[in-house]
Amino acid sequence: MPVAPGESPGANDAFGALPAACRRRYRPRVNGWHTPRPRHDWALFLDVDGTLLEFVDDPGAVRAGSGLVDVLDALARALDGALALVSGRSLAQLDRVFPDLSVSAAGLHGLERRGAAGVESSAVALPSHVRAALRDLASRHPALRIEDKGAAIAVHWREAPALEPAATATLRRLADALGPGWQLQPGACVLELKPALRTKADAVRAFLAEPPFVGRRPVYVGDDLTDLDGFATVEALGGDAIAVGPRVAARWSLPDPASVRDWLACVRAALGSPPGACAGGGA
Repeated sequence: MPVAPGESPGANDAFGALPAACRRRYRPRVNGWHTPRPRHDWALFLDVDGTLLEFVDDPGAVRAGSGLVDVLDALARALDGALALVSGRSLAQLDRVFPDLSVSAAGLHGLERRGAAGVESSAVALPSHVRAALRDLASRHPALRIEDKGAAIAVHWREAPALEPAATATLRRLADALGPGWQLQPGACVLELKPALRTKADAVRAFLAEPPFVGRRPVYVGDDLTDLDGFATVEALGGDAIAVGPRVAARWSLPDPASVRDWLACVRAALGSPPGACAGGGA
């Protein structure tokens, strides 16, 4: 893996500790990896759906496998705790997806954050008439899935792409009626209505201002439009953005969630907590 322009290997560079299998997988022309050299001073920010885990028809059914949980736990310890999940899911949903994983996390695109000071929330109540309108929409179009996150609500049309116009029109009407304090957040086969108060970038900046993240080099891994402000934030701070899949672009890239899990296992091996084979974490 080449050193980035203007960057030279130093005390924090862990590339030399990579097992041979991982070194081979760092060749972009072999399997699509194009990733920065692992460093001991990283602050690692990870999106969840579409990045760590594949999209599924029912978001509520997603559960991370124990292998992935083990890799994330080991990485968090190797980075002295400087690893955070940054997701559109609520913190409660993240805890269900990642049972037995105790790491920092930001939920609802930054409206919720669990860090050194405990849990902080900027969430406001979702008006009841919004839920009623979307329940009515789903009753007329059963192939749509409504994901109620508490302070935000999303409509998924992955199982019925032809219903995108109906879902979008309903959400736009609701957002217009609620006014400037609310916004629509597009994603992969989903549109979400959420308070216009925080972004994932806000969460990243807040983490980086407190231990154990402060003073570290930020690395953000994401796959969707909701991650672009996170990319811009870490790059402006001298860090690295890694785009997953074809929906967004960044300086560094990985082709899919399976490759992200394999890459994280290699980073874990490079950082030595614990050393091992470069196997995927599993979903």
